[in-house]
Amino acid sequence: MFFKSFLIVVLPILIVTSPAFAQESNTSNPLPKDSQEWRFEITPYIWVPGIKGTINFDNSLAKSADFSSSNILSNLKSGAMMSAEAHKGNWGIMGDLVSATLQNSGSIPIYGGAATVADKITLQQTVLTGAATYTLANTRDIYVDGLLGARAIDITATLNGNLVGTAEKETISKKTSTVDPIIGAKGRYRIADSSWYLPAYADIGSGGGTTNLTWQVMAGIGKSFGSLIDASLTYRALYYDMKAGGVLQKTTMQGPQIAITFKF
Repeated sequence: MFFKSFLIVVLPILIVTSPAFAQESNTSNPLPKDSQEWRFEITPYIWVPGIKGTINFDNSLAKSADFSSSNILSNLKSGAMMSAEAHKGNWGIMGDLVSATLQNSGSIPIYGGAATVADKITLQQTVLTGAATYTLANTRDIYVDGLLGARAIDITATLNGNLVGTAEKETISKKTSTVDPIIGAKGRYRIADSSWYLPAYADIGSGGGTTNLTWQVMAGIGKSFGSLIDASLTYRALYYDMKAGGVLQKTTMQGPQIAITFKF
């Protein structure tokens, strides 16, 4: 529902505003400029990642998680995704929120196929990234911010199983919450003095108590529609390797992302 509402609201805006900004966008620089005046950005987006890794439950039970990007929407029960930035001079702050609930059902044959266990996995996760930024480069064609901050993840995995044809049922649930310091950089490269640009982002972190390693990368292409709106299509990946007892073991979430940035 969130994604359908997003498209219904945003696509008409792009259709209406594109002609109005067409002339300006041909000559405008899509890179931000440092200023002692505050500037803000709000970016609702749709990220459709495939998920591959291992989900660890209590009682030493583990189950492989493999959601492809093509079926992620059919498994999505709810979700919200948005990022925001504020800058003044070389300094700034940024935040990013990804919240989603995924659910997948299947069946497992046991006793040589003599019986079947129906299972349903529900994965509820919220990932919140926040950082302070400092502009390292700001030229006509390149803009780069260094960033230092933290990423918090709260994830609950629930496995419901029942022996088909009987009243035998069991529910196993595991929850992990951790906050990890991160360091990274983000920026844009302007393409041939045009309003087109290449966005990029990367961070890495660990040391939150539960996490061995986490990293995130993103790259793609974008276009500026004047001074108020940007649109981008990127590929984004988020990786988590948690210590024994953590829900996510060597799990990668990666897939395409479409975003609309409103600047003011």
